[in-house]
Amino acid sequence: MPSAWRGLLRERANGLPRSFFGTLRPLGLWRIAAYVALSLGSALTGGIAALLVASMIQPGSVGWLGSRWQVPSASMEMHALLFVMASAVFALMRWQAARLAAGLASSYGMQLRGRVHESLIEAPLASLADATSAELANVLTHNVEIVTQGFNALMQLLVAGITTLVSLAFALWVSPPLVLAVPILVACSLIAAHFSSREHAAVSRRYVADMTRLFWMSEDFPRRWRHIKSFGQEQAEKEHHAAASGQLGEGYRRQLELIASGRLVIEVLAAVGIAAMLVVAHRWHGVDQASLIAVCLLLGRLLPYLVSTRQSVHQLASAIPAFALWCRYAGTTPSATTDTMAAPGAQPLRIELLSIADPTTFCVNDLWLYPGKLLLIRGDSGIGKTSLADVLAGMIRPAAFTAWLGARRMDFDAYRASVRNGAYISQSVRPWQRTVRDCLRWAAKDASEEAMHEALVDVGLDKRLASSRDGLDATLDGSSGRLSGGEIQRLLLAQVLLRRPTLAILDEATSALDAAAEARVLTIVRQRLPDTILIVISHRDGVASLADRSLTIGADLVATIKESIASSDSTDTLSQLSESGRAGMTSH
Repeated sequence: MPSAWRGLLRERANGLPRSFFGTLRPLGLWRIAAYVALSLGSALTGGIAALLVASMIQPGSVGWLGSRWQVPSASMEMHALLFVMASAVFALMRWQAARLAAGLASSYGMQLRGRVHESLIEAPLASLADATSAELANVLTHNVEIVTQGFNALMQLLVAGITTLVSLAFALWVSPPLVLAVPILVACSLIAAHFSSREHAAVSRRYVADMTRLFWMSEDFPRRWRHIKSFGQEQAEKEHHAAASGQLGEGYRRQLELIASGRLVIEVLAAVGIAAMLVVAHRWHGVDQASLIAVCLLLGRLLPYLVSTRQSVHQLASAIPAFALWCRYAGTTPSATTDTMAAPGAQPLRIELLSIADPTTFCVNDLWLYPGKLLLIRGDSGIGKTSLADVLAGMIRPAAFTAWLGARRMDFDAYRASVRNGAYISQSVRPWQRTVRDCLRWAAKDASEEAMHEALVDVGLDKRLASSRDGLDATLDGSSGRLSGGEIQRLLLAQVLLRRPTLAILDEATSALDAAAEARVLTIVRQRLPDTILIVISHRDGVASLADRSLTIGADLVATIKESIASSDSTDTLSQLSESGRAGMTSH
């Protein structure tokens, strides 16, 4: 085990039991108590069914612990019927306990997925800084599956423990010297362990497909986090994830139910076979080894659990570190929320001071953000451009911050609320919705077909979809709708047009387009969004010719802001608003 995992386990060792019991409360303690009661009841009725065999072997008299059990009026057939009935009750109770366990395991997995997903959606970006997309995808999917399997293994171990105690108690009560008798039901146990069906195979295939889909939805979460938060789609994303998780949980539940049903069939058939065998033996040979057979049956009931206990122990051992990793992310502190404020509208925002201390340290002074204008952010890779964009999007709290909207001074919380209606397109992010229509509706749920088509025309994607027979319903993960890198970037820009945000940040969001297409799309986006503050991060010189002003972070970590000469004549009106804002701040 890697040292990192050992350290994590040591760190969480004291809190894991408490955290685990905390995850049980939402399941309903009465359901867990019912499962324990059914497990105990099935162990008792199974033991009674084993003891009833003795009455078929020696129907006249069976003495245990100084007492006598006499049923002189019952025929051998009646004894056999009583045995079958007791065995059927035992099997039915186990079947119902297994069904309840399937529901508990399914609910447990859904709860773990829901809790960690909601925690990640609400988490501050800084808490995800050291997390890789693969780890987060694992936490949201396969890791939870391992924990759920461990939970199911724990329930199986509970049943095995209860059955073992009850069977040994009955065996000692019948005949202490015979507790080491060889079991006679090994064959039925082996058959039950290999039982399967066509439906079981189909459900398993569906389950794998659903798991793959959920993993695909969850991959590359840090980049998607910005996209979700900036579009204000937290609730929609939670609901979509809950639906996919519910489908996966249903598949998991059905798999366990099919296993329980197969065990029910085998156990009932085994009971009938044993009864028939003993009836024939009595009629032809008159076997009289009641106590020996009873003890063999009692101990034979433990063999299936001996086979499954080893696997359950291994699953439980694997679940412990998986649960520790789940606790790490499920316990992430939610980001602070603030009341929304009115958007800046046509007024420019002036950021008087913005200071960033991590991962690099630099300051930005007197930065004006104008609606309808394009601000270009440039600098070497890793110098802090994305960190600056995260602050401007309101997602990371800077070391120091002061801003003005007209004559009103704003701290960072007020600024963040004013740009809450935003859109943040990160580099290389891919849409995770199923169809083009779903992707556009995710950004603007009330968008009409006409509005969606207009947005696609604006970004130059209409002809590509026109060539597909499915149009807006083309699937993004299928051959009919699979888009290239540039086409994906156009689709995401269509989301921005439909969103009509107060602040739009495009972090290398047109890098897959050629220079001419990039200039055309950015020009249209700026024209279609006259009330949107547009911030673009790019290394291309062509974008600089489109920008109204540029902010360059130099190698010396000094931020320089320059206004484009080509755009100076077109900003007279906004400059007047700028001057009125300065006058207001001076009087303030």
